Amino acid sequence: MSVAQAKSETKEYSVADMMAAIKDMQPRLRERAAETKQLRKVPQASIDELQDIGFFLALQPKRYGGLELSPQDFFRMQIALAEGCMSTAWASGIIAVHAFQIAIMDDRAQQAIWGDNIHTRVSSSYAPMGKVTVVDGGFKLSGRWGWSSGSDHCTWALLGAIIPGDGYRTFLVPKGDYEIIDTWQSMGLEGTGSNDIAVNDVYVPDYMTHKQTDGFACTNPGQAVNTAPLYQLPWAQTFIRVVCTPAIGACKSAVELYKHAVLNKASGDPTKLAGDTQVQERIAGAVNGIDEMEALLFRNFDNMMALVEAGKPVPVEDRVRYRYHASLVITKSIQIIDSLFEVAGGQSVFLGSEIQQRFLDVHTARAHVANNPTSFARNLGGLGLGMDNGDFFV
Repeated sequence: MSVAQAKSETKEYSVADMMAAIKDMQPRLRERAAETKQLRKVPQASIDELQDIGFFLALQPKRYGGLELSPQDFFRMQIALAEGCMSTAWASGIIAVHAFQIAIMDDRAQQAIWGDNIHTRVSSSYAPMGKVTVVDGGFKLSGRWGWSSGSDHCTWALLGAIIPGDGYRTFLVPKGDYEIIDTWQSMGLEGTGSNDIAVNDVYVPDYMTHKQTDGFACTNPGQAVNTAPLYQLPWAQTFIRVVCTPAIGACKSAVELYKHAVLNKASGDPTKLAGDTQVQERIAGAVNGIDEMEALLFRNFDNMMALVEAGKPVPVEDRVRYRYHASLVITKSIQIIDSLFEVAGGQSVFLGSEIQQRFLDVHTARAHVANNPTSFARNLGGLGLGMDNGDFFV
């Protein structure tokens, strides 16, 4: 596809209109909650709406019909989606963020994805579960990967593996070369469709892979053709936020649900009424915690974008610190959700309770390796003590 053709296929989207459309979607996302759980994936109607408003194009290059929005605007939209449904925000956000990684890969990979259809969607599983053999012009890849969110709505997958003697890469594989295995029976985030992906001895050309070392050093081949400051950001900084930021929207929704329950006196316990000071303090703590998480999220991206727009790299020490910030979002969200859920009243324990769904979703998100702060805390603390950085996904 030529640049002119891509532009001709792109609607006119404004951030304000996209955000308004997502806000308008929120009631429908809540109405589809039961269907989303039953399907164990995002309903096609929601995917179609998100495609129509341009959400999946947010971080895609303009050369291929994308919008090249700022990460700040993208994450505001993901948070708003999560206010309606955290599963939808999680799966759709992960799908959308892959456009960023593909944009920094070899342009032949970009052409393979978007050359015939700018709305091609890609899922992923980055754990290094693949077995790789080096062959002429590329690699043979086999393996099985878990947690490939949104995979039923995608026709390509990004899969992680380590090449012996050469390090970690992501391999871009078309749907005809992999199998989706229905495994996603979960306690929360049921609608993310995070099933397994299996590959058996398929050929992947070298140009359809992305080196971790290029992502870390910001020496990605796609930066030669996609020159916007967005693509000068460290790739990992954008991805790590997509698997924690939905929890902020879930917390916002939980606060509103809790306030509604209190104001409508849903419980017979007088300590759960609006005049009780403990209720007021829990709401204040939740609102403040949400503000703190959003403030760090947007400040960090403000800082990074200012640097790349000035043609400067983001220092590794800042990247390590920002990585740690991201890993704490789920822990902080659990604290907020738990403080509200434990006094949400008797109706909250019944299946179908909206606040219970937020409780289960946020706790499930903690199981994702990116949301375990232990190693990231050690790396940040070690760096502060003069040790070398040990994390190259920052």
